[in-house]
Amino acid sequence: MPSAPLRLRTIAAAFAVAALSAAPATLPAQTPQSLPSPEQARQLLRDNPELQEQLRQRIEQSGLTQDQIRARLRAMGYPENELDDYLTGTPGAGAPNGREIDAARALGLMGSAEADTMQTTPQPAAAAPAPRPEDPLVRDSLRADSLGLPWTRPLELFGLSVFRDQGTQFQAVQTGPVDENYRLGPGDRLSVILTGDVQRAYSLEVNRDGFVVIPEAGQLYVANLTMAQLDELLYSRLSRVYSGVRRGAGATTHFQATVTRLRNIQIFVAGDVARPGAYQISAAGTVLTALYAAGGPTANGNFRRVEVRRGAALVDTVDLYGYLLNGINRSDVRLQSGDVVFVPVHGGRVKVTGEVVRPAIYELTTGETLRDVVRDAGGFTADALRQRIQIHRILPPEARQAGRARVVVEVGPDQLATGIVPGVPLLAGDSVTVFSVAERVRNFVTVKGDVWVEGPVGWTEGMHLSDALRLAGGTKPDVYLGQILVSRLRSDSTRVQLRSAFADSTGRVTNDLALEEEDEIVVFSKTTFRPERYVAVTGAVRRPGRIRYREGMTVRDAILLAQGLSEDAYLKEAEIARVPEDRSQGALATTIHVPLDSTYLFARGPAGEYAGPPGIPAPASGAPEIALQPYDNLLILRQPDWELPRIVKITGQVKYPGPYTLRTKTERLNDIIQRAGGLTKEAYPNGIEFFRRQDSAGRVGLDLPRVLRDPRYRDNLILAAGDSVNIPEFNPVVMVGGAVNSPGAVAYQPGKSIDWYVRAAGGYAKNGDKLRAFVTQPNGRKQSVNRKFLLPDDNPYPLPGAVVDVPIRDPAQGGTSVLAVLGTAAQLLASLVTVIVVARQ
Repeated sequence: MPSAPLRLRTIAAAFAVAALSAAPATLPAQTPQSLPSPEQARQLLRDNPELQEQLRQRIEQSGLTQDQIRARLRAMGYPENELDDYLTGTPGAGAPNGREIDAARALGLMGSAEADTMQTTPQPAAAAPAPRPEDPLVRDSLRADSLGLPWTRPLELFGLSVFRDQGTQFQAVQTGPVDENYRLGPGDRLSVILTGDVQRAYSLEVNRDGFVVIPEAGQLYVANLTMAQLDELLYSRLSRVYSGVRRGAGATTHFQATVTRLRNIQIFVAGDVARPGAYQISAAGTVLTALYAAGGPTANGNFRRVEVRRGAALVDTVDLYGYLLNGINRSDVRLQSGDVVFVPVHGGRVKVTGEVVRPAIYELTTGETLRDVVRDAGGFTADALRQRIQIHRILPPEARQAGRARVVVEVGPDQLATGIVPGVPLLAGDSVTVFSVAERVRNFVTVKGDVWVEGPVGWTEGMHLSDALRLAGGTKPDVYLGQILVSRLRSDSTRVQLRSAFADSTGRVTNDLALEEEDEIVVFSKTTFRPERYVAVTGAVRRPGRIRYREGMTVRDAILLAQGLSEDAYLKEAEIARVPEDRSQGALATTIHVPLDSTYLFARGPAGEYAGPPGIPAPASGAPEIALQPYDNLLILRQPDWELPRIVKITGQVKYPGPYTLRTKTERLNDIIQRAGGLTKEAYPNGIEFFRRQDSAGRVGLDLPRVLRDPRYRDNLILAAGDSVNIPEFNPVVMVGGAVNSPGAVAYQPGKSIDWYVRAAGGYAKNGDKLRAFVTQPNGRKQSVNRKFLLPDDNPYPLPGAVVDVPIRDPAQGGTSVLAVLGTAAQLLASLVTVIVVARQ
C-alpha cells in the first residue's frame, strides 16, 4: 500500500488523466496549469470507495493504454508510475469532503446531481463485529457447550459474514439491457434503432423533465414508463412518421429500443446496518444492492424482515434467508430514488449445534418449528443420531418458577420414527443439539502379532479362528506354533482368556475356535522370545559400539561393521573378552589375544598400497580368521605413543610469526620463540598473551623476561596442541575500569601502586569494593589488594599495559563501620595495657 503523500499525489494525477482522456464534446480542455497540485490533491478522495470506483471507470472508458497514460503523466509533470496501483485495480483511499467534490466537479468527473448526492453521504462507519462470547445468545451457547457436548467454540450468526466480505462487489450494472419491468427516469440513455425501409439510429437521453426528443417524431414523455409501455408509445408516434412501422407481418420498418446507460438513484439505508447512510446505486438496484453497499445487517439486525419504505408507506419486506439459503428471493423489489431500506432489530433466535451441515445461530419467523430450523441448517450429517434431538430452553417469564427457568426438552425416537423431523414449536433462545452416533465400532475381531496384516477384521456369524487368520494375510514364517491367545469380551465388560495352537507352519490350527464379536487374537513370533545377541567393538575403530550378532561372524566382519580401523590401530594383536563357561568362582570374563595383519587396513590406493599415515607396524598377512561368539567384547589396541602432529601458533613481535608443529612432546615456550627467530626490538615481553585450549584453561600468566633469562624457570611451560602465544608491542598506559568515578586509560608512572591509578581515574565510586580491587598484569597474572589493619597495605604495582579492575561491592555484605573499627582498636589497646601491667608486676 503506498504511503499517504504518495497516494494523494496518485489521486490527483488520476483525476488529471481522467479529465484529459474524456471526450472533448463533454469536457472542457485542461492544461497543466489547471491540474491539481500535490497539496490540493491531499483534499481529494479521502475515505470514499464509490468515488474511487468512478475514477477507475473513467480511466477504463478513456480508451488509453497504460503506456499512453504514463506518457501523459510525464508530460504533466507527475511521476509516470503514479497510477500503477489504480491501473491494476488496487483499492485506494476513501470518502470525499465538500472541497474534494468541488474539485471533482471542476475536473468533469461527475455531474451536479452526483456531486449533490455525495455531499449528503456520511462517512462510512467501521463494520460491526461478529457476535462475541459476551453476547447473550453466544453466552448461552457456551453454557450449553459446558454440558460436555462435542463442540467447544461459539457459533456464528448465520448470514452475517456474507455481507462482511471485503472483496464483495454487488453493484448493479450501469449499462443495459434491462427487464420489461424497469421504469425509465431522468438520466437514462436510450438507443432506438430503425431497420428496413428506414435505416436510423438514435441515442436519446431522458432529460430532467422526463422527455426524450426523436428527430421527426418529436418530444415524448417517457418518465416512469416500463419498457413494454415505451414500445407501445414508440409504435404510436413512429407510425405517424414512418409508414412502414406497423404491427404484424406486413411491417416494412422495424424498430428496437434498449437502455444503454442506467441512471443513478439515491436511496437511504437505516436501522441496524454496519454503515447507515445515503447511497447512490444504479436504478436497477435492489434491496440486496443497498445492503451490500451498507455492509449488511449488524449482529443486532433482522435477517428475516428487511423493510422497504417509500415515503410513509411500507412497500414490501424481504426475507434474506431465501437469498442466503437458496440463492433466490422472489420478494426482492426494485428500488426507486428516495426509498429507505430499513433493518429493524432481530427477532427470536435459536442455536443449532452438533451433527448438522451448518451449525450456526438462526433467526426465527412466526410459526417456524424444529423442522424448519434443521432444514435451514442444511439437514443432518452422515454421523447424526436420527433418534434423538435435544432442546435446551429458557422458559418464558410466565412459565418460570423458583429455581426453574431452564429446562431440557427431548425429541425422542417415537417422534423421529418416520425419518422426518417433527414440527416441534421453538422459542427464542432455544439451543438445539443433534447428537452423533456412538463411537463404538461393532462387527469386528482384532488380529495382532505375527501375521502379515495386523488390525481389525470384519466379523460375521459363524466365523472361526482360521477364517480370521486367513483374512489377516496368514502367519509369517517365524510364527510360534505352541500357542494362540484369544481374549473374549463378556457382557459385563470383563474378558476371558481362550487358547489354541498351530498344528504346523502352514497356519492350520489344532482347535478352530468359533469367534465372537470383538474377540482379540494374538499370534506370537519366535523372534519375540529370542534375546538380542550382540558383540561390542571398542578401541581403535572408526565407529565403536554394539553390533548385532550373526552366526559365523568373525573379527574381520565386526571391524568392517565398525567402519574399519582408525589411524592409531595396533595391528599385531587384538583382545577378545568372552563370557566364561564357569562362573562359580565369580569370574566375569575370560580374555584371549588374537593376531591381526595388514589386510585389516581397508583404505588402499588403486595399486593396493595403504593410504593411511606411515609407521603402522603390522605383519603383511597370514592372520587366521577368528570366529566371534555372542556377547564378545572385541578391543582393538592402540599403538603406544602414537599421535598426530601438534600445532601451536605464535603471533605478534617475533621475526617469523605463524603456526608451528611441535617436534617433540617436551618442546617448551622458549624453544618455539627461538624457532620463530626470537623477539623483535619492538617486542614487550612483559605483555605476553599465552592461551591454552586444553581443558578450557584460557589465558595463563607467565613471566617471559625471566624465561628468556633462565630457560629452567618454571614458567617455561611444555607446549600442548592448540596453544597460542602473542607478543605485543609496548603499551604505555594502564586501563582502569569497574566501580571508579572516571574509568579509562591512565599514562603509566613507574613505581605507582593500584591506589594511585584509581585516584587518577577519579577515585573509588560510592559502590566500589576497595578490599577486592585487583590488577591484571600485561602478562596475564592477577594480583589483588591485601588490606591490613593498623599496618601498611600490600598494594600491587601495575606495569605498562596492565588493567586495574574495581568490583562493585555486594550490598548484602555492607560496609565497614567506623565505630566497630574504633571499638576493636580500643579492646586491643586495653588488652595490651593489661599485659604490660601484669608483666611489670
